[in-house]
Amino acid sequence: MSSELLTEFEVIHEKPRSFYATYERKEELQHQTHYCPGCGHGTIHKMLARAIDELGVQDRTVLISPVGCSVFAYYYFDVGNVQAAHGRASAVATAVKRTRPESVVISYQGDGDLSAIGSAEILHAANRGESIAVIFVNNAIYSMTGGQYAPTTLLGQKSTTTPLGRSAQNEGYPLRMSELLATLEAPVYIERVGLGDNKQIAQAQRAIKRAVENQVRGLGFSFVEVLSPCPTIWKLSPVESQRWVREVMEKTYPLGVLRDHTKEAQPRRWPEAVALESMPGILGLTDGEAVLPEELAAVGKPIDLQVRVAGFGGQGVLLLGEVLAEAGLDAGLEVSWLPSYGPEMRSGTSNCHVRLSREAIDSPLVTTPNVLVAMNEPSLKKFDKAVKPGGWVIYNGDTFPEECARADVHVLALPFTQIADELGDARAANMVMLGALLEMANALPQASVDAALRRLVKNAKYFALDERALARGRELFRAAEREMSHAG
Repeated sequence: MSSELLTEFEVIHEKPRSFYATYERKEELQHQTHYCPGCGHGTIHKMLARAIDELGVQDRTVLISPVGCSVFAYYYFDVGNVQAAHGRASAVATAVKRTRPESVVISYQGDGDLSAIGSAEILHAANRGESIAVIFVNNAIYSMTGGQYAPTTLLGQKSTTTPLGRSAQNEGYPLRMSELLATLEAPVYIERVGLGDNKQIAQAQRAIKRAVENQVRGLGFSFVEVLSPCPTIWKLSPVESQRWVREVMEKTYPLGVLRDHTKEAQPRRWPEAVALESMPGILGLTDGEAVLPEELAAVGKPIDLQVRVAGFGGQGVLLLGEVLAEAGLDAGLEVSWLPSYGPEMRSGTSNCHVRLSREAIDSPLVTTPNVLVAMNEPSLKKFDKAVKPGGWVIYNGDTFPEECARADVHVLALPFTQIADELGDARAANMVMLGALLEMANALPQASVDAALRRLVKNAKYFALDERALARGRELFRAAEREMSHAG
């Protein structure tokens, strides 16, 4: 055959550009994926990569892949990649789309992931009509973890956790996620396809491209369920697995379009972004007494308060933390407040984590506080060993228990409940202790504290009481500090 004819009729089938040239997960096997022979993931990956290429959106695409057989998708797709926790891909996809509305966001999830632990996330994302495309790979089993039954496992199907076969009485009926989501008003496009033969594969390619195209057009929520073979866990050959998709799975999960509103759907209009400088007004923090960050800088020292407040429910543990956090927010600091409490309304254990800093806060958890506010002895004994050397323990008690004594921390132990009772109400002990903390830390202007207290305590009587309690706490700390200096 002449070279001219070869040139004229030459056909090139190349790897999609949306794949990396090599896969670097394994040094010795950079030309192949980790999927088992006959697995549907490889086929679906090629369909998705081809759709991204054909629509020209590689540089705009963000792929969300959670825990499951597709956990290493970020090694294969040369697009923006975000790894999500098990079941949380659609929630993460929502966050990415809302923060980057110009991006093409695709959530790629398996059935054990999406229809089990992730069922709430996908249901509410669909109900909100989030402008994301979801590729749902349904092989009716938990594959990565060894073959446990999934919400999509068929009646009678055996698994490691249903060795006698799934029964409706014991495990319930298979979840038909496409039908379930199709009952909602918001989704734009829902289709179930299969990989049972070449004809089905061709239709699956069209459906996946359509879902991605809906993303490009900004039309809203699209969902493509793909019935996928799993030869390894099903213990079938690849050919037998495809036949099982056609002859068995389809009886429970019929193929077809369940929702198609793409013709009448309009591009989703995103609300205008809220300017950062307007947030204080929206949050009600502009009451005329807010302190500007410049004024706060006059304190003249780094701020890194990591406070654990603990006591019984009803002692005002959470309110103490809230006032501290709100005052920090008012003063322009980085702030976090994380409550933790038992189920009892009163007398149950309660504690909260509070962090204040000039720098960004990496975690709201305070596992090694530099200040512990312990409102009772059980809380002191639970948390005192975690206090950082050089830190402070403010304890509500006549004396500090000997078994909790440490030479490397500062201690202020006073009968704060009795002191509050003398002010008019024993319940104000939390504010007396907060006053001592504020005086010790010297990190917040009083105007910020007053503004925070005014927002959180609406009753004028208790507001006045709390202000007296805060002032009394400051006095007590100053007196204790003078006593310690004289003793030194």
